[in-house]
Amino acid sequence: MRLKVEFTTEPFDLEEAPAHALVAREVIEAADLDAVDVGPFGNTAEGGADVVLAAVDALLRKSLGAGATRISLQVNVIGEGE
Repeated sequence: MRLKVEFTTEPFDLEEAPAHALVAREVIEAADLDAVDVGPFGNTAEGGADVVLAAVDALLRKSLGAGATRISLQVNVIGEGE
């Protein structure tokens, strides 16, 4: 099964990326995902279910630990190939 995750971390800071946003980016970029798109207001990543779910777990734990007060995410099944 393949999954796509879309997420944002808050609070926002338009002047400088906050620590929790940088941590989230590091987690997603370090995971063995097939596609990653990191932007200022939203991020997406795709991959096999186990990899995406492990990345989401790390993302939640590390972003909250780095000061995120809210994390919005959506996970969608995009294929059954893995």
